[in-house]
Amino acid sequence: MSDRSRPASIQGIPLENIAREFGTPLYVYDGQKIVDQVKSLQEAFDGIPLKIKYATKALSNISILKLIKKAGAGVDAVSIEEVRLGMMAGFSPSEIMYTPSGVGFDEIREAVNLGVMINLDSIPLIRQFGEKYGDTVPACIRINPHIMAGGNIKISVGHKASKFGISIELLPEILDAVKEYNVRIVGLHVHTGSDILDAEVFLKGANVLFDAAKNFPDLRFIDCGGGFKVAYKEGDPETDIKEVGEKVSSAFKDFCKSYGRELELWLEPGKFIVSESGFLIVQSNVVKEAPTVTFVGVDSGLNHLLRPMLYDAYHDVYNLSNPEGKENTYSVVGYICETDTIAANRSLAEVNQGDLLVIKNAGAYGYSMASNYNSRLRPAEVLVLDGEVHLIRKREIFEDLIKNQVIIDL
Repeated sequence: MSDRSRPASIQGIPLENIAREFGTPLYVYDGQKIVDQVKSLQEAFDGIPLKIKYATKALSNISILKLIKKAGAGVDAVSIEEVRLGMMAGFSPSEIMYTPSGVGFDEIREAVNLGVMINLDSIPLIRQFGEKYGDTVPACIRINPHIMAGGNIKISVGHKASKFGISIELLPEILDAVKEYNVRIVGLHVHTGSDILDAEVFLKGANVLFDAAKNFPDLRFIDCGGGFKVAYKEGDPETDIKEVGEKVSSAFKDFCKSYGRELELWLEPGKFIVSESGFLIVQSNVVKEAPTVTFVGVDSGLNHLLRPMLYDAYHDVYNLSNPEGKENTYSVVGYICETDTIAANRSLAEVNQGDLLVIKNAGAYGYSMASNYNSRLRPAEVLVLDGEVHLIRKREIFEDLIKNQVIIDL
Protein backbone atom coordinates (compact mmCIF):
# COMPACT_ATOMS: atom_id res chain seq x y z
CA MET A 1 0.00 0.00 0.00
CA SER A 2 1.28 3.47 -0.87
CA ASP A 3 2.84 5.76 1.72
CA ARG A 4 0.32 8.40 0.71
CA SER A 5 -2.53 6.19 1.83
CA ARG A 6 -0.72 5.50 5.12
CA PRO A 7 0.23 9.00 6.21
CA ALA A 8 2.86 9.75 8.83
CA SER A 9 1.49 13.26 9.24
CA ILE A 10 -1.65 15.35 8.83
CA GLN A 11 -1.33 18.85 7.39
CA GLY A 12 2.40 18.65 8.00
CA ILE A 13 2.09 17.65 11.66
CA PRO A 14 3.59 14.21 12.45
CA LEU A 15 1.08 11.80 13.92
CA GLU A 16 3.82 10.56 16.24
CA ASN A 17 4.15 14.06 17.72
CA ILE A 18 0.39 14.27 18.22
CA ALA A 19 0.36 10.88 19.97
CA ARG A 20 3.28 11.91 22.14
CA GLU A 21 1.47 15.10 23.20
CA PHE A 22 -1.94 13.61 23.92
CA GLY A 23 -1.18 9.96 24.66
CA THR A 24 -2.77 6.80 23.32
CA PRO A 25 -5.25 5.52 22.43
CA LEU A 26 -6.17 8.67 20.56
CA TYR A 27 -8.67 9.67 17.90
CA VAL A 28 -7.25 12.19 15.40
CA TYR A 29 -9.38 13.90 12.73
CA ASP A 30 -8.21 15.73 9.62
CA GLY A 31 -10.52 18.74 9.42
CA GLN A 32 -9.59 19.55 5.83
CA LYS A 33 -10.74 16.11 4.69
CA ILE A 34 -14.14 16.73 6.24
CA VAL A 35 -14.47 20.07 4.46
CA ASP A 36 -13.34 18.51 1.17
CA GLN A 37 -15.94 15.75 1.40
CA VAL A 38 -18.76 18.24 1.94
CA LYS A 39 -17.49 20.26 -1.01
CA SER A 40 -17.36 17.19 -3.27
CA LEU A 41 -21.05 16.55 -2.63
CA GLN A 42 -21.95 20.17 -3.26
CA GLU A 43 -20.08 20.06 -6.57
CA ALA A 44 -21.57 16.71 -7.62
CA PHE A 45 -25.11 18.05 -7.23
CA ASP A 46 -24.40 21.52 -8.58
CA GLY A 47 -27.34 23.02 -10.44
CA ILE A 48 -30.12 21.86 -8.12
CA PRO A 49 -31.23 23.22 -4.73
CA LEU A 50 -29.31 20.79 -2.52
CA LYS A 51 -29.26 20.62 1.26
CA ILE A 52 -26.80 18.29 2.99
CA LYS A 53 -27.94 17.00 6.36
CA TYR A 54 -24.91 15.38 7.99
CA ALA A 55 -25.81 12.16 9.87
CA THR A 56 -24.76 13.16 13.37
CA LYS A 57 -24.67 9.57 14.65
CA ALA A 58 -21.46 8.95 12.65
CA LEU A 59 -19.42 11.39 14.77
CA SER A 60 -21.18 13.78 17.12
CA ASN A 61 -18.38 15.84 18.67
CA ILE A 62 -19.61 19.44 18.87
CA SER A 63 -16.40 20.83 17.34
CA ILE A 64 -16.82 18.49 14.35
CA LEU A 65 -20.42 19.65 14.00
CA LYS A 66 -19.28 23.27 14.04
CA LEU A 67 -16.80 22.53 11.28
CA ILE A 68 -19.50 20.84 9.20
CA LYS A 69 -21.79 23.83 9.67
CA LYS A 70 -18.99 26.15 8.53
CA ALA A 71 -18.62 23.97 5.42
CA GLY A 72 -22.25 24.67 4.54
CA ALA A 73 -24.16 21.58 5.68
CA GLY A 74 -27.03 21.01 8.08
CA VAL A 75 -27.54 17.98 10.33
CA ASP A 76 -29.69 14.87 10.55
CA ALA A 77 -30.38 13.80 14.14
CA VAL A 78 -31.79 10.47 15.29
CA SER A 79 -32.26 11.37 18.96
CA ILE A 80 -33.30 14.44 20.91
CA GLU A 81 -29.79 14.52 22.36
CA GLU A 82 -28.33 14.80 18.85
CA VAL A 83 -30.80 17.61 18.16
CA ARG A 84 -29.46 19.44 21.21
CA LEU A 85 -25.85 18.81 20.20
CA GLY A 86 -26.61 20.29 16.80
CA MET A 87 -28.12 23.38 18.37
CA MET A 88 -25.14 23.72 20.70
CA ALA A 89 -22.92 23.64 17.60
CA GLY A 90 -24.82 26.62 16.22
CA PHE A 91 -27.32 25.01 13.85
CA SER A 92 -30.69 26.72 13.73
CA PRO A 93 -33.77 24.49 14.13
CA SER A 94 -34.50 24.92 10.42
CA GLU A 95 -31.16 23.27 9.61
CA ILE A 96 -31.94 20.13 11.60
CA MET A 97 -33.83 17.05 10.41
CA TYR A 98 -34.99 14.81 13.27
CA THR A 99 -35.45 11.17 12.19
CA PRO A 100 -36.20 9.00 15.24
CA SER A 101 -37.12 5.32 15.23
CA GLY A 102 -39.78 4.09 17.61
CA VAL A 103 -39.32 6.79 20.26
CA GLY A 104 -41.89 7.86 22.82
CA PHE A 105 -44.14 10.78 21.96
CA ASP A 106 -42.60 12.90 24.71
CA GLU A 107 -39.42 13.04 22.62
CA ILE A 108 -41.43 14.02 19.53
CA ARG A 109 -43.10 16.77 21.53
CA GLU A 110 -39.74 18.06 22.73
CA ALA A 111 -38.42 18.14 19.17
CA VAL A 112 -41.49 20.07 18.01
CA ASN A 113 -40.97 22.57 20.83
CA LEU A 114 -37.37 23.02 19.68
CA GLY A 115 -38.63 23.77 16.16
CA VAL A 116 -36.84 21.09 14.11
CA MET A 117 -38.25 19.14 11.15
CA ILE A 118 -39.94 15.93 12.33
CA ASN A 119 -39.66 12.74 10.26
CA LEU A 120 -42.61 10.42 10.96
CA ASP A 121 -41.79 6.72 10.64
CA SER A 122 -45.03 4.90 11.46
CA ILE A 123 -48.74 5.24 10.79
CA PRO A 124 -49.58 5.29 14.54
CA LEU A 125 -47.12 8.17 14.90
CA ILE A 126 -48.75 10.06 12.01
CA ARG A 127 -52.10 9.71 13.77
CA GLN A 128 -50.75 10.73 17.18
CA PHE A 129 -48.86 13.64 15.65
CA GLY A 130 -51.93 14.79 13.74
CA GLU A 131 -54.17 14.47 16.77
CA LYS A 132 -51.82 16.73 18.73
CA TYR A 133 -50.78 19.25 16.07
CA GLY A 134 -53.12 18.95 13.08
CA ASP A 135 -51.78 21.14 10.28
CA THR A 136 -49.97 23.56 12.60
CA VAL A 137 -46.58 21.78 12.47
CA PRO A 138 -45.06 20.70 9.15
CA ALA A 139 -43.62 17.18 9.01
CA CYS A 140 -41.89 14.64 6.79
CA ILE A 141 -42.71 10.96 6.26
CA ARG A 142 -40.09 8.23 6.09
CA ILE A 143 -40.94 5.64 3.44
CA ASN A 144 -39.53 2.10 3.40
CA PRO A 145 -38.97 1.48 -0.33
CA HIS A 146 -38.43 -2.31 -0.08
CA ILE A 147 -34.95 -2.09 -1.57
CA MET A 148 -32.25 -4.44 -0.27
CA ALA A 149 -28.99 -2.50 -0.31
CA GLY A 150 -25.96 -1.97 1.90
CA GLY A 151 -22.66 -3.54 2.81
CA ASN A 152 -23.99 -5.55 5.77
CA ILE A 153 -27.51 -6.67 6.74
CA LYS A 154 -27.17 -4.68 9.97
CA ILE A 155 -26.78 -1.44 7.98
CA SER A 156 -29.32 -2.29 5.28
CA VAL A 157 -32.41 -0.39 6.39
CA GLY A 158 -34.70 -0.12 3.36
CA HIS A 159 -35.67 -3.76 2.83
CA LYS A 160 -39.12 -5.21 3.40
CA ALA A 161 -38.33 -6.67 6.84
CA SER A 162 -36.61 -3.53 8.17
CA LYS A 163 -37.99 -1.71 11.20
CA PHE A 164 -37.31 1.65 9.57
CA GLY A 165 -39.93 3.78 7.87
CA ILE A 166 -43.42 2.94 6.58
CA SER A 167 -43.81 0.32 3.89
CA ILE A 168 -44.51 1.82 0.48
CA GLU A 169 -47.21 -0.85 0.19
CA LEU A 170 -49.07 1.02 2.95
CA LEU A 171 -49.27 4.26 0.98
CA PRO A 172 -53.11 4.21 0.94
CA GLU A 173 -53.14 3.89 4.73
CA ILE A 174 -50.57 6.70 5.00
CA LEU A 175 -52.77 8.95 2.88
CA ASP A 176 -55.86 8.07 4.93
CA ALA A 177 -54.09 8.98 8.19
CA VAL A 178 -52.71 12.23 6.76
CA LYS A 179 -56.16 13.23 5.50
CA GLU A 180 -58.04 12.17 8.63
CA TYR A 181 -55.77 14.13 10.96
CA ASN A 182 -55.02 16.99 8.57
CA VAL A 183 -51.24 16.53 8.85
CA ARG A 184 -49.19 18.98 6.77
CA ILE A 185 -46.59 16.86 4.96
CA VAL A 186 -43.80 18.94 3.43
CA GLY A 187 -41.18 16.24 2.80
CA LEU A 188 -40.74 12.60 1.88
CA HIS A 189 -37.70 10.63 3.00
CA VAL A 190 -36.04 7.34 2.11
CA HIS A 191 -32.79 5.71 3.23
CA THR A 192 -31.92 2.29 1.86
CA GLY A 193 -28.72 1.52 3.75
CA SER A 194 -25.01 2.19 4.06
CA ASP A 195 -22.05 1.32 1.81
CA ILE A 196 -24.06 1.63 -1.41
CA LEU A 197 -22.03 1.72 -4.62
CA ASP A 198 -24.52 1.78 -7.45
CA ALA A 199 -26.11 5.04 -8.55
CA GLU A 200 -29.09 2.97 -9.69
CA VAL A 201 -29.89 2.10 -6.06
CA PHE A 202 -30.20 5.77 -5.20
CA LEU A 203 -32.35 6.26 -8.29
CA LYS A 204 -34.62 3.40 -7.27
CA GLY A 205 -35.17 4.96 -3.86
CA ALA A 206 -35.69 8.39 -5.36
CA ASN A 207 -38.18 7.05 -7.89
CA VAL A 208 -40.23 5.51 -5.09
CA LEU A 209 -40.50 8.98 -3.56
CA PHE A 210 -41.14 10.68 -6.90
CA ASP A 211 -44.03 8.33 -7.54
CA ALA A 212 -45.47 8.80 -4.05
CA ALA A 213 -45.03 12.58 -4.16
CA LYS A 214 -47.95 13.12 -6.54
CA ASN A 215 -50.21 12.37 -3.56
CA PHE A 216 -48.70 15.18 -1.45
CA PRO A 217 -49.37 18.66 -2.93
CA ASP A 218 -47.48 20.73 -0.34
CA LEU A 219 -43.99 19.21 -0.51
CA ARG A 220 -40.92 21.40 -0.04
CA PHE A 221 -38.25 18.69 -0.28
CA ILE A 222 -37.39 15.14 -1.21
CA ASP A 223 -34.83 13.46 1.10
CA CYS A 224 -32.87 10.59 -0.49
CA GLY A 225 -30.88 9.73 2.64
CA GLY A 226 -27.20 8.78 2.48
CA GLY A 227 -25.19 5.58 2.46
CA PHE A 228 -22.38 6.44 0.04
CA LYS A 229 -19.55 3.91 0.21
CA VAL A 230 -15.98 4.94 1.04
CA ALA A 231 -12.82 2.88 0.47
CA TYR A 232 -11.55 0.98 3.51
CA LYS A 233 -8.59 -0.62 1.78
CA GLU A 234 -6.50 -0.13 -1.34
CA GLY A 235 -8.50 -1.09 -4.42
CA ASP A 236 -11.83 -0.93 -2.58
CA PRO A 237 -14.65 0.25 -4.82
CA GLU A 238 -16.34 3.42 -3.68
CA THR A 239 -19.39 5.36 -4.70
CA ASP A 240 -18.84 7.49 -7.79
CA ILE A 241 -20.31 10.66 -6.33
CA LYS A 242 -20.08 12.49 -9.63
CA GLU A 243 -22.12 9.78 -11.37
CA VAL A 244 -24.68 9.68 -8.55
CA GLY A 245 -24.91 13.47 -8.66
CA GLU A 246 -25.47 13.57 -12.40
CA LYS A 247 -28.05 10.78 -12.53
CA VAL A 248 -30.02 11.75 -9.42
CA SER A 249 -29.94 15.46 -10.31
CA SER A 250 -31.26 14.74 -13.80
CA ALA A 251 -34.06 12.55 -12.46
CA PHE A 252 -34.86 15.14 -9.78
CA LYS A 253 -35.15 17.93 -12.34
CA ASP A 254 -37.53 15.81 -14.42
CA PHE A 255 -39.57 15.06 -11.31
CA CYS A 256 -39.83 18.74 -10.37
CA LYS A 257 -41.12 19.56 -13.86
CA SER A 258 -43.84 16.94 -13.56
CA TYR A 259 -44.63 18.00 -9.98
CA GLY A 260 -45.14 21.53 -11.17
CA ARG A 261 -42.55 23.42 -9.12
CA GLU A 262 -38.99 23.20 -7.89
CA LEU A 263 -38.35 21.40 -4.61
CA GLU A 264 -35.18 20.96 -2.58
CA LEU A 265 -33.18 17.73 -2.64
CA TRP A 266 -31.86 16.66 0.76
CA LEU A 267 -29.09 14.13 1.39
CA GLU A 268 -27.96 12.64 4.72
CA PRO A 269 -24.34 11.46 4.40
CA GLY A 270 -22.46 10.49 7.55
CA LYS A 271 -19.66 8.02 6.87
CA PHE A 272 -18.89 9.70 3.54
CA ILE A 273 -18.10 12.98 5.28
CA VAL A 274 -16.08 11.83 8.30
CA SER A 275 -14.83 8.25 7.86
CA GLU A 276 -11.60 8.93 6.00
CA SER A 277 -10.78 11.92 8.20
CA GLY A 278 -10.32 9.76 11.29
CA PHE A 279 -7.29 7.86 12.61
CA LEU A 280 -7.17 5.85 15.83
CA ILE A 281 -3.60 5.74 17.14
CA VAL A 282 -2.84 2.87 19.52
CA GLN A 283 0.30 1.51 21.15
CA SER A 284 1.57 -2.06 21.07
CA ASN A 285 1.60 -3.49 24.58
CA VAL A 286 2.84 -6.96 23.68
CA VAL A 287 3.91 -9.06 20.71
CA LYS A 288 2.78 -12.57 21.58
CA GLU A 289 3.72 -15.71 19.68
CA ALA A 290 1.22 -18.57 19.42
CA PRO A 291 1.54 -21.80 17.40
CA THR A 292 -0.42 -20.50 14.41
CA VAL A 293 -0.47 -16.75 14.81
CA THR A 294 1.50 -13.81 16.19
CA PHE A 295 -0.65 -11.43 18.19
CA VAL A 296 -0.05 -7.72 18.65
CA GLY A 297 -1.92 -6.65 21.78
CA VAL A 298 -2.69 -2.92 21.82
CA ASP A 299 -3.99 -0.42 24.36
CA SER A 300 -7.47 -0.28 22.82
CA GLY A 301 -10.19 -2.67 21.72
CA LEU A 302 -13.83 -3.09 20.85
CA ASN A 303 -14.64 -0.56 23.56
CA HIS A 304 -13.10 2.13 21.32
CA LEU A 305 -13.70 0.70 17.84
CA LEU A 306 -16.62 -1.70 17.68
CA ARG A 307 -17.04 -1.97 13.91
CA PRO A 308 -14.63 -4.89 13.30
CA MET A 309 -16.48 -7.07 15.81
CA LEU A 310 -20.00 -5.79 15.12
CA TYR A 311 -19.89 -5.74 11.32
CA ASP A 312 -16.76 -7.77 10.55
CA ALA A 313 -15.56 -4.46 9.13
CA TYR A 314 -12.11 -4.05 7.60
CA HIS A 315 -9.88 -1.21 8.83
CA ASP A 316 -6.41 -0.78 7.42
CA VAL A 317 -3.67 -0.81 10.08
CA TYR A 318 -0.05 0.30 9.72
CA ASN A 319 3.04 0.65 11.88
CA LEU A 320 3.75 4.32 12.40
CA SER A 321 6.92 3.74 14.45
CA ASN A 322 8.66 1.33 12.09
CA PRO A 323 7.22 1.88 8.58
CA GLU A 324 10.31 0.47 6.81
CA GLY A 325 10.56 -2.69 8.90
CA LYS A 326 10.44 -6.17 7.42
CA GLU A 327 6.85 -7.25 6.90
CA ASN A 328 5.42 -10.03 9.04
CA THR A 329 1.91 -11.38 9.51
CA TYR A 330 0.11 -10.39 12.72
CA SER A 331 -3.34 -10.34 14.25
CA VAL A 332 -3.92 -7.03 16.01
CA VAL A 333 -6.09 -7.57 19.08
CA GLY A 334 -7.46 -5.43 21.86
CA TYR A 335 -7.15 -5.51 25.63
CA ILE A 336 -10.78 -6.38 26.35
CA CYS A 337 -11.60 -9.61 28.18
CA GLU A 338 -13.45 -10.94 25.16
CA THR A 339 -12.39 -11.70 21.60
CA ASP A 340 -11.85 -8.26 20.08
CA THR A 341 -9.82 -8.70 16.94
CA ILE A 342 -9.14 -5.38 15.23
CA ALA A 343 -7.27 -6.87 12.25
CA ALA A 344 -6.71 -10.58 11.58
CA ASN A 345 -3.71 -11.97 9.69
CA ARG A 346 -2.42 -8.64 8.43
CA SER A 347 0.91 -7.90 6.84
CA LEU A 348 2.57 -5.19 8.93
CA ALA A 349 6.05 -3.76 9.15
CA GLU A 350 7.74 -5.53 12.06
CA VAL A 351 6.03 -4.61 15.31
CA ASN A 352 7.85 -4.26 18.61
CA GLN A 353 6.52 -3.51 22.06
CA GLY A 354 5.84 0.22 22.34
CA ASP A 355 5.33 0.82 18.61
CA LEU A 356 2.53 3.10 17.55
CA LEU A 357 -0.03 1.61 15.16
CA VAL A 358 -2.56 3.61 13.19
CA ILE A 359 -6.07 2.35 12.43
CA LYS A 360 -7.55 4.11 9.41
CA ASN A 361 -11.12 5.13 8.54
CA ALA A 362 -11.89 5.63 12.20
CA GLY A 363 -13.86 8.85 11.78
CA ALA A 364 -17.29 7.27 11.36
CA TYR A 365 -18.86 5.10 14.06
CA GLY A 366 -15.62 4.97 16.01
CA TYR A 367 -15.84 7.24 19.02
CA SER A 368 -19.62 7.56 18.62
CA MET A 369 -19.99 3.82 19.37
CA ALA A 370 -17.31 3.72 22.07
CA SER A 371 -18.15 2.45 25.54
CA ASN A 372 -16.75 1.85 29.01
CA TYR A 373 -16.90 -1.94 28.64
CA ASN A 374 -14.54 -3.68 31.09
CA SER A 375 -14.66 -0.36 32.98
CA ARG A 376 -12.15 1.01 30.50
CA LEU A 377 -11.88 4.73 29.84
CA ARG A 378 -12.66 6.37 26.52
CA PRO A 379 -9.84 8.15 24.69
CA ALA A 380 -9.24 11.78 23.82
CA GLU A 381 -10.16 13.30 20.45
CA VAL A 382 -8.13 15.90 18.57
CA LEU A 383 -8.87 17.86 15.40
CA VAL A 384 -6.18 19.05 13.01
CA LEU A 385 -7.37 22.20 11.27
CA ASP A 386 -5.45 24.81 9.32
CA GLY A 387 -2.16 23.26 10.43
CA GLU A 388 -3.00 23.39 14.14
CA VAL A 389 -3.90 20.62 16.56
CA HIS A 390 -6.93 21.17 18.79
CA LEU A 391 -8.01 19.00 21.71
CA ILE A 392 -11.77 18.56 21.21
CA ARG A 393 -12.45 15.97 23.91
CA LYS A 394 -10.44 15.21 27.03
CA ARG A 395 -9.40 11.66 27.82
CA GLU A 396 -11.64 10.17 30.48
CA ILE A 397 -10.32 9.61 33.97
CA PHE A 398 -11.49 7.18 36.64
CA GLU A 399 -13.71 9.81 38.25
CA ASP A 400 -15.68 10.05 34.97
CA LEU A 401 -16.40 6.34 35.20
CA ILE A 402 -18.08 6.56 38.60
CA LYS A 403 -19.49 10.10 38.65
CA ASN A 404 -23.09 9.00 38.07
CA GLN A 405 -22.99 5.99 40.35
CA VAL A 406 -24.88 6.21 43.64
CA ILE A 407 -22.97 4.18 46.22
CA ILE A 408 -25.21 2.96 49.02
CA ASP A 409 -24.25 1.88 52.53
CA LEU A 410 -24.53 -1.88 53.04
